[in-house]
Amino acid sequence: MQRSLVLVVTAVALAGCADSTLDFDLVLEGGLVIDGTGSDGVAADVGVRAGRIVEVGDLSGRASEARIDVDGDVVAPGFVDPHTHSRGTIFEIPTADNFVLQGVTTLVEGNDGSSPLRVAAWYDSLTAAGGTAPNFAMFVGHGTIRQEVMGSDDRPPSEAELERMKELVADAMEDGALGLSTGLFYLPGSFASTEEVIELASVAAEYGGTYISHMRNEGDGVFDSIRETIRIGREAGIPVQMTHHKIGAWRNFGRASESLALIEEARAEGVDITFDQYPYTASSTGLSAIIPRWAQEGDRLTERVRDPATRRRIVEDMIAWIEMRFAGDPSKIQLVSCDFDDDVSGFPDEMAGLTLADVLVARGVAADPEAVADLILEIDAAGGCGAIFHAFDEGDVRTLMASEFGMIGSDGSLVHFGRASPHPRGYGTFPRVLGRYVRDLGVISLEEAVRRMTSAPALRFGFHDRGRIAPGLVADITVFDPETVIDRATFEDPHRYPVGIRFVFVNGVLVARDGEVTGERPGVILRRSSM
Repeated sequence: MQRSLVLVVTAVALAGCADSTLDFDLVLEGGLVIDGTGSDGVAADVGVRAGRIVEVGDLSGRASEARIDVDGDVVAPGFVDPHTHSRGTIFEIPTADNFVLQGVTTLVEGNDGSSPLRVAAWYDSLTAAGGTAPNFAMFVGHGTIRQEVMGSDDRPPSEAELERMKELVADAMEDGALGLSTGLFYLPGSFASTEEVIELASVAAEYGGTYISHMRNEGDGVFDSIRETIRIGREAGIPVQMTHHKIGAWRNFGRASESLALIEEARAEGVDITFDQYPYTASSTGLSAIIPRWAQEGDRLTERVRDPATRRRIVEDMIAWIEMRFAGDPSKIQLVSCDFDDDVSGFPDEMAGLTLADVLVARGVAADPEAVADLILEIDAAGGCGAIFHAFDEGDVRTLMASEFGMIGSDGSLVHFGRASPHPRGYGTFPRVLGRYVRDLGVISLEEAVRRMTSAPALRFGFHDRGRIAPGLVADITVFDPETVIDRATFEDPHRYPVGIRFVFVNGVLVARDGEVTGERPGVILRRSSM
């Protein structure tokens, strides 16, 4: 279908600096408006002025600085990604290309227990650098706070240390953090008791915050971890988000419905718990995640590995973990990138994209369980690698996606195009849901998918003036073609942008059009205190 710009769309016009005698700065005309509430789409025009939606309906004949013909397209609220890893690269790529080209208009950071310690100072540095294309929001990380106060020690905090951690949570909430995040799977959060987390989450609750958690165990202990997460929400009196929820360990495949039963039971008891997920059967984190936490405690892994008896115990724990998660198959562990020193030798020249099985073959080593564990320890000693873990069941992905209590989140990284071999979720999460799980498989309706990408996370995090298409709300808008939208990034070829995302507006300013970013940086900091 032929579409056209009726008038030239300029950043100035879309920023709300147009002629005051006109009704609108911009009209999106002829699209199917899916407003983000889950309601059926309606054919309507959307009028924008000064960065806000001012009218939805028949706007033909009304004076506007610019008009865009979006006949055949969906006009939706901009997508809110509740779980990103973007702060490390946002200063280098402030246009956040691989996110905005998916239709994402708000990035939420500080997940998995890791964040800047001083949230306001970090925000100030981002603003001083010229800002970003998408909006930006932040949780404060429990792991960051624990590391600051206690280092990587495996012990309970003293009374004074607990009070200091609570003070740091309060400081971050005063700075506008959305709430408290934990990474109980990672160091040093893995050393924290449930009671410690409840104490800190209770502080965030006093400020109206949310508790978001990478749970302690997403493998053989996933159901106990769900119960722990529910307990934290109940006893701290705080809304809970189980982030990137999944059912790991091959023996657990097909048990996602049991997870949902626990969530529904908790909600019936008054615990405000929801979750987000990405539409893939693989996760991504550091390869060191396979090394037992006790061995890394106190930054003494090198010392422990040198002791033969201790190394044996470490290797045995690693073999058991690989068996539990991947049935012992090293081909299910794929390297993303490595941080080796220049003088490290003994590895293939280019590791990104290879599996551990590939590396062992290249070195002429049989892929037995002990050799896999030894290789991981050798890689870690050389500087470490990021990895993709193919460890989940497609049926469970669909079961979780069918739940009304779920949302969509990428857990994706902001990446340089063509560099390393990242998880494709950073390029394709939102278009993949719209194309594969909505259009092709019919797992959920289009309206429900849009709700889970927009108003559901916006309301969960307190973005009350975003996440819907309605008069008076901020004009964060994503326009896409429902017939063609799809991801193109794969595990083998991850650096591929999606198709079908036609226009993306942040605060009324065009930041992406037909697969290209405009370079505009209208994003704002979304502080909890400003909501």
